[in-house]
Parts: sequence; structure tokens; C-alpha cells
Amino acid sequence: MDQAILEANLNMIKDAGFDGVEMQVPCDSAERDRLGALLNEIGLDLVAQVRAEGATVDEQIVFLEKKLSSALGLNTLLTNVHCGKDYWPLAENTRVISIAQRLAGELGIKILHETHRARATFCTTSATDIIDALPEIRFTADFSHWCCVHNTLLQDQQDSVNRVIERSDYIHARVGSATSPQITDPRADEWREAVEAHVRWWVKIAEHHKNNNTEFLPVCSEFGPPDYMVILPSTGKPIADQWDINCYMKEMLKERLRHLTED
Repeated sequence: MDQAILEANLNMIKDAGFDGVEMQVPCDSAERDRLGALLNEIGLDLVAQVRAEGATVDEQIVFLEKKLSSALGLNTLLTNVHCGKDYWPLAENTRVISIAQRLAGELGIKILHETHRARATFCTTSATDIIDALPEIRFTADFSHWCCVHNTLLQDQQDSVNRVIERSDYIHARVGSATSPQITDPRADEWREAVEAHVRWWVKIAEHHKNNNTEFLPVCSEFGPPDYMVILPSTGKPIADQWDINCYMKEMLKERLRHLTED
């Protein structure tokens, strides 16, 4: 990204009252240093995002070996990892996750595995099987993906959801539905049921952290652009304003979680 555009975007994020950003870290050392300087100057925390590329376990491991170290020196809160494949056997998914965990330990960084379509954690059963195999795993909770995968608001899978809630150290606050990983607008009454379902999960995560006296629980208001955002036919125009929605989600969650963040 152009340096001036990056700086303007980071300043806009800070001015809107956000505390940090999640983004992929450049491999180029000069670009990485510039990013670190900007974050320090503006006063934003960083969650590094690593999306493992490769069609085989070995290819993803090579990618992770390179990218997990890219954020060293940037004082990240944590690293959010996408790895594995939804079509791989459990043994292959647990292998790449366990190696990612080992690499993180060697680097002295904290990594979380996001519940995400197309990845090892694409559905409840896959995630719980991974928990059984690797009980030390920690998650980024993005339940919007699971709503879409399972074509429900997960009403009949609360035990599985709870197992992930207990191991979640970061929330991606996007709202999904039975037919999409992102509803059109969380402010619209027609999406109230979906919004409230997600808020209940997020509150449970926050309660778990409060009960365990953890230092912090980062939350990312993560409504995305097209193709996550629905567009009007033939125009390419988004049906709603992504920035406005994410600012709304920030303020809504501050209010809904206030009783868990105040002493």
C-alpha cells in the first residue's frame, strides 16, 4: 500500500476511537520498519494476520516459517493464523497447526487460529476434533463463518461452540446468518436475531476472560468490503457503508460489554 494512503488510513482509524488494527505484515524489511514507525507514532496496537498459502502441509509449513517471523520487532498483541484446509484429513490439519504452535513458541509470539471457512477450523466438528487432538489450541472466534457453513445460528450446537468460547482470546465481531458470512447491516431490524446470537457468544467470551482475570481481550469489528459486502446488481455499489458499520459495531460492543470491562 502507498505510504501516504496507509498513514491516512491509520490516522482515520485512530481518530475514530479504535485502539489497533489487524493486517498482514509486509515481508520487505523497509516496509515493515515504516509500518512499525507509523503504528508507534499514531498509537495503534497491531494484530498480525498470517494466511498460510499452499495446497499441501509441507507448503503451508514453509510459508508459516517465513511469515510468522515477519512481525518480530513490531510489538504485536498476537498473530491471527489461517491454516489447514477444510478438505484435509484431521491428521494433516493437526500436523500443520501443531507445527505452527511450535514455531510460535520458538519465536516467542502468541498465535491464535481463526474459525474460518475453507480452513482446518471451518466447522464445529472439525474444530472440536482438533481440540481433542491439541487441547492447548487457542482461537480467534469468528462464528459468522460457522453460521454460514451449518446453515443455522448454531442453536443445536452450543456445546461445540462453548468449547471454542473457552479457548478464544480474540473476537472477530462480524455477524453472519444461515445463508451468508456477513449480514447486510447489523443496524437493520430484520437482522436482530442474528446480531443477538453473536452478541451472546461474545459476552460469554468476555465473561470467561473476566473470570480468569486476563490482561486484555481484543475485539475487531470486522465487517468487510465486497465480496463480503453485498453489492447492487450491475453497479458494483455496496449496499451499505462498511466504515459506518464498523464504527457502529465498535460503539455497540463497548456498550454491550461495558459491565465486563469496568472494575
